[in-house]
Amino acid sequence: MYPDLAGKTAIVTGASKGIGKGIAERFGQEKMNVVVDYHTDAEGANDTVEKIQANGGQAITVEADVSTESGIRKLVEAAHEKFGSIDVLVNNTGFGENSPSEELTLELWQRILDVNLTGAFIASREVLQYMLGKEIKGSIINITSVHQTIPQIEGVPYSVSKAGLKMMTEALALEYAERGIRINAVGPGTIQTPANRTDKETPEEKEKTLGKIPMKQIGHPDQIASAVAWLASSEADYVTGASLFVDAGMTLYPSQLK
Repeated sequence: MYPDLAGKTAIVTGASKGIGKGIAERFGQEKMNVVVDYHTDAEGANDTVEKIQANGGQAITVEADVSTESGIRKLVEAAHEKFGSIDVLVNNTGFGENSPSEELTLELWQRILDVNLTGAFIASREVLQYMLGKEIKGSIINITSVHQTIPQIEGVPYSVSKAGLKMMTEALALEYAERGIRINAVGPGTIQTPANRTDKETPEEKEKTLGKIPMKQIGHPDQIASAVAWLASSEADYVTGASLFVDAGMTLYPSQLK
């Protein structure tokens, strides 16, 4: 636990399920104030708020399309009106949809880039403006993926969006380092989430999945949340522009194992 996080305010996008839910709930354990963003899953968002409050934090839900300026501004305004500050932003919302590249529609390409990359930029820009205006030395954490560095077959827009998010992290970290705003990325490997139900794989599919993971383990959202909490805390106050992979070794290219 990180005592310096208590009472601080975080916006977590896509916090109704999966990794975002795990991060928001961990912030509740840190006794933080959390703006729980969701787009369609109001029930999941309300459950996240209940768990945050049960752990001693405070939270509100906000429905927003984070690929739009109006959606992001709605989150920023809600955080300011309810809690009076924004100390941490976690750009977590993201999705992918596999398609052979010769069949990939421009509509799908654009939607993935809008949500995964453009939305994260808009949120970062708006929160940077807020932090600079309030002289807050805050933290922005982008949830990327092992696919920021490992190409994904039939997942070109997802890989491109995550690689772009990695470079955006580094460019913004360099730009705002002197002003005390730290910007980092966490790259999850294979994590058990509603969008990645590895528990429903056949034994053959499960073996193939584990064959890509040197530690032979499927991860859980709370393991990503632990990395995010550390990066948000003063324990990581000398860390900016970094990509922290939480992937059981996937980025070590296990295909090289004998």
